[in-house]
Amino acid sequence: MKTKVIAEIGSVHDGSFGNAKKLIELAAKCGADIVKFQTHIAEHESVKNAPKPKYFRDEDRYTYFERTSFSFLQYKKLIQFSKKNNVEFLSSPFSIEAVDFLEKLNLKKYKIPSGEVNNLPLIERISKTKKEVFISSGMSNLEELNTAIKILKKRCKVTVLQCTSEYPCDLTNVGLNNIIDFKKKFKIDVGFSDHTNGSVAAVIATYLGASIIEKHFTFSRHMYGSDAKYGMEPNEFKKFIRNIKHAELIRDNPVDKNTIIRKLSDMKKIFEKSIFLKRKIEKNKKIKLNDLEFKKPGDGIKAYNYKNIIGLKLKKTLPSGYKLKNNNFKK
Repeated sequence: MKTKVIAEIGSVHDGSFGNAKKLIELAAKCGADIVKFQTHIAEHESVKNAPKPKYFRDEDRYTYFERTSFSFLQYKKLIQFSKKNNVEFLSSPFSIEAVDFLEKLNLKKYKIPSGEVNNLPLIERISKTKKEVFISSGMSNLEELNTAIKILKKRCKVTVLQCTSEYPCDLTNVGLNNIIDFKKKFKIDVGFSDHTNGSVAAVIATYLGASIIEKHFTFSRHMYGSDAKYGMEPNEFKKFIRNIKHAELIRDNPVDKNTIIRKLSDMKKIFEKSIFLKRKIEKNKKIKLNDLEFKKPGDGIKAYNYKNIIGLKLKKTLPSGYKLKNNNFKK
């Protein structure tokens, strides 16, 4: 199973079409499978004086959404540019009108942000598209998730993403146990939206069977905006994807101990121990434990067979330091 990686660009482009294209290009070069944006239509999403999160201080969110939104033509060009760079374009709609907007662009998938899970009119609108859906669990309890997933599953292929809406997410709150729990409860694919610093959580999530890994992506954490401070820069993101691919390789190649040991037979001869004589032993004398010692290499009688040697008699006198062979003993 291939674990796909979503580069969450969000609004880190800050409304610059040039920045958006460059972010797509860089994410593709890093190895991302999907680039994800956010589709905000301010007048249909928020009142002008809506409260804003603590990390967003320099302008109200309504103004920010208006300022950083792209036109239909710009979206079309970004989708074409993504195809040119061999990555899929995806966007999260934050209103029914945003879904209508994206439908005109013929996107193949939708990502439902965690703050919209309880927005059932939006969930129902997306369900009617019959397209593949990723739904983030960051702000939702199990009952809320179950309600939204039930609606979506009637018409759509659904993947639920374990997520904790904390920036950055403390390692004690990552909750990767939910990858296993969600699979059992919802009987659908499960992914992980990673808000931690670093790649440890994503690597573990991949090994646990996450089919999708999402991570915020930015030019620099010094950029302005709500997401840049918690994003991954290109050099880090490239290593992040490499680590995920390594975890995927480990996960998808279970090892049978008996099979792998046969491949290590040469190593076993070098590192394991054989049975040697600790002292000179005369012909017909019974071997005792204190007559034996165990040394490398392991190409003689294996040390684990020592009990089968004790009490046997030699055919002839052998010197100290002799590596014993099966044909040295009388029957």
